[in-house]
Amino acid sequence: MSSGPGADSAPAPNHHHDARTTSLHTKGGTFSSLRIRNYRLFAAGQVVSNTGTWMQRIAQDWLVLSITGSSAAVGITTALQFLPMLLFGLYGGVIADRSPKRRLLLATQAAMGVTGVALAVLTLTGRVEVWHVYLIAFVLGLVTVVDNPARQAFVAEMVGPADLRNAVSLNSANFQSARLVGPAVAGVLITAVGSGWAFLANGLSFAAPIAGLLMMRTGELHRAERAPRGKGQLREGLRYVAGNPELIWPIVLVGFIGTFGFNFPIWLTAFVNDVFHADASTYGLLNTLMAAGSLVGALLAARRGSSRLRLLVGAAALFGVLEITAALAPSFWVFALLLVPIGMCGLTINVTANSGLQMAADPALRGRVMSLFMMVFMGGTPLGAPLVGWITDAYGPRTGFLAGGVVSALAAAAVGLALARAGDLRLKVDFRRGHQHVAFVPREPAARPERATAAV
Repeated sequence: MSSGPGADSAPAPNHHHDARTTSLHTKGGTFSSLRIRNYRLFAAGQVVSNTGTWMQRIAQDWLVLSITGSSAAVGITTALQFLPMLLFGLYGGVIADRSPKRRLLLATQAAMGVTGVALAVLTLTGRVEVWHVYLIAFVLGLVTVVDNPARQAFVAEMVGPADLRNAVSLNSANFQSARLVGPAVAGVLITAVGSGWAFLANGLSFAAPIAGLLMMRTGELHRAERAPRGKGQLREGLRYVAGNPELIWPIVLVGFIGTFGFNFPIWLTAFVNDVFHADASTYGLLNTLMAAGSLVGALLAARRGSSRLRLLVGAAALFGVLEITAALAPSFWVFALLLVPIGMCGLTINVTANSGLQMAADPALRGRVMSLFMMVFMGGTPLGAPLVGWITDAYGPRTGFLAGGVVSALAAAAVGLALARAGDLRLKVDFRRGHQHVAFVPREPAARPERATAAV
C-alpha cells in the first residue's frame, strides 16, 4: 500500500461517507461473494478452524473454572488472551499495511495451530496447570495482534470493494456457524473424555485455512500497494481516525461494548455454575443458542446493501437492554432464549462497524484503521474482564451481567447523540400511524435575517 494521505487529508472521494451513513450497495444476494474462487477457499478453511477455535474456547473456560473454581480466573484468562491486542494492536495494523497479507496469514495460522497442540499435550499428559493456560492464552493473543488486521484487510483483496460488505457478513456467518457446532461438540468431548481432545482438534483444524491460502490464485487478488517503511505511520493512522467522525465514534462505541458488554465467558460460566447449578454441556448449550442468534444476524446483514451508523447505534442500545433483561430473568429457559436476540444484536454491531469502517477508510490506511477497531473491541477485554469477573464473584452473576448491559446502553445513547451532533441532526419523535416514530433528521436551518426583514 502507498503511504496514504497526510494527517489532515480526507479519504479519496470514492471512499468518503458522511457521519450519518456509510453505505455500499451490493448485488447478487446473500452469498454473492462465494462466486469468487479465492474467497470460497478462504471461507472453507475458516469454517473448519473456527469450529476448532470455539471448541478450544469452551474447553479452556471450563478447564480454568474446574482448576480454580473462580470466575475471576476465567476473566484473567480472557484478559491475557486479549492483552496483547491492547498493548500492541496498532503495531499489528502497521505490519499488515506493510506486508503481503496472504504470506502473513500463512505464518499466523500455523502459529495458532501450534498453540492448540501445545495445550492439548499438556492437558492429555495430565501436567496442565492454570499458569500454562494463562501463558498459552497470552501467546495466542500475540499472534492475533498481526492475524486480525491482516485477515480483515485481506478480505478486500480477495473480493474487491463491490462484494466487501457481503464478504464481511459471510465471514461472521461462517464464524457463528462454527459456533453452533463447536460448543456442542466441546461439551460432549469434555464430559466424555476431557478437555485435551478439544484442544487437539483445534490445533489440527488450522491445516484447513493454511491449505486454502496455498491453493489461492494470487493473480486473481485485488492488489493493493503496500505502505513503505517510514516514521510516524502509527501516529498518522491515529490522527486520520480522530479527524473522521464516521470512523472515531463507531470505534468508541465498539470499545465500550467490547470492554464491558461482551464478557460472556465470565457470565455464562458463572450462571451455569452458581445460578443454574449445571455442567459443561449446559454451558455449551447456552453458547449454541447465542450462536444461533448471531448466525441469523449475520445472514440478515449479508442481505443488506448498506452499513448505516443509525443501525449500529440502535443495535447497541437494544443489546444493552437485552442484557439487562437477561440478568433479571426469573428462570433458566427465559435466560437461555434471551441469548438468541442478544447474539443477533451483538453480531449486527460487529458486522455494521467492521464493514462500515472498511468502506470509509482510505485503502492505504485500512490495516491501521482495522487494527484500531480490533484493539478497542478485543483489547478492551483485559481492562473489563477482571473488573467484570470481580463484580461477578463479589456480587453475583446477575449483578455482573446487569452492569455490562447498563454500560452498553449508556454508551449507545452517548455515541448516538455525538453522531447526531457531528451530522447536524436532531431527534424527531412522531407517533402518527405509518410514520417512523423515533428518528434523527437534519436540523432545519435558522431563518435568515434578510428573509425575516422581507416578511416585515
